Amino acid sequence: MKRETIAIHVGYDGDPTTKAVAVPIYQTIAFEFDSAEHGAALFNLDVQGNIYTRIGNPTNTVLEKRVAALEGGVEALSVSSGMAAIHYALVNIAEMGNNIVSLPQLYGATYTLLAHILPKQGIAGRFAASDHPDDVEKLIDENTRAVYCESVGNPAGNVADIEGLAKVAHKHGVPLIVDNTVATPILLRPIEYGADVVVHSMTKFMGGHGTTLGGMIVDSGKFPWREYPEKFYMLNRPEIAYHGVVYVDQYGDAAFVARCRTVCQRNTGSTLAPLNGFLLLQGVETMALRMERHVSNARKVAEYLRSHPMVAWVNYAGFPDSPLYPMAYRYLGSNACSLLTFGVKGGFAAGTKCFDALRLFKRMVNMGDAKSLACHPASTTHRQLTPEEQAKAGVTPEMLRLSVGIEHIDDILDDLGQALEHAKV
Repeated sequence: MKRETIAIHVGYDGDPTTKAVAVPIYQTIAFEFDSAEHGAALFNLDVQGNIYTRIGNPTNTVLEKRVAALEGGVEALSVSSGMAAIHYALVNIAEMGNNIVSLPQLYGATYTLLAHILPKQGIAGRFAASDHPDDVEKLIDENTRAVYCESVGNPAGNVADIEGLAKVAHKHGVPLIVDNTVATPILLRPIEYGADVVVHSMTKFMGGHGTTLGGMIVDSGKFPWREYPEKFYMLNRPEIAYHGVVYVDQYGDAAFVARCRTVCQRNTGSTLAPLNGFLLLQGVETMALRMERHVSNARKVAEYLRSHPMVAWVNYAGFPDSPLYPMAYRYLGSNACSLLTFGVKGGFAAGTKCFDALRLFKRMVNMGDAKSLACHPASTTHRQLTPEEQAKAGVTPEMLRLSVGIEHIDDILDDLGQALEHAKV
């Protein structure tokens, strides 16, 4: 199946009892055992089945299968938010004394996780000087457990050299973990370029309607965990936290995501509610169509802003003269993403005036909504960072981040025009 078809059909063939065409919402906490023997078999992993919604629910299972197929992975795990997905993917294989090497261009909360939260637990976050694979490789040592990047940086808009990063990571025996939230598997599938694990904030483009939090971890099934029995002992030795299972033996190619589910999620509880799983499935069905309009509108917005006298600069990967263009063209072709940034002439004051004057654009920190959204990162998503940290993340005082929606382009441009006029005052 093509991706547009996968998004509608994979993971569900209809309910055999009711013949329901739509995926049912299994709004239940637990599932009944046929007998003590059946319960024991489920817990011993001798048979497949549902036990407790904290570690699996039939509604969410459909979503997991669908997203795994969209990304070209073997299996996926749904969680309650994108940040939970990132957190689980990292702590699943890293512990005290280890480090994660990351590109510097990151979403603000991800930067905080790596720079401030995980270090307090003994896991260091190391930020490369640039997004070039050579700069990443300089930071990898015997205690590195993963290389991390965003396929399209938020809000920097840079497109990561996934293939180059994968080669560097694999050379040193560690996986490449890629946040593919902005691009979505409609525009880019990182696993095809060597990524080992893909994470998503389903809250954004996948859900697409600004109603539902959710996250996803997709296991490519390609990283050779068995070749590194000491480095990744948690996948190669009996797991005392889950019935002594040896994940590479019990789950094979899906060992990584299986441990995320049975150790990380089971014991810390970041679970996607079944209703949220159902709502996210609705968004996934129309994602391909929405992405077409997002991409088309964003290009027209970028061209408009570039010619506007009140705009100092536009950061849009789709411009051939942009330093971002070579990587964007390599991985996205002509489909530059709908996330872009621009600077208003006049610095912080002018940027906030323009932001405050928007009418159609919703002033909020989300992105990927059907509605056009605007954010002033220096005041919101990256406010907790120092000016130096903001600069490394690609954030400047006059910058506005736009997530261009699917409204009529004329209405979008009219709103930007009137807001920029207000910035002159």
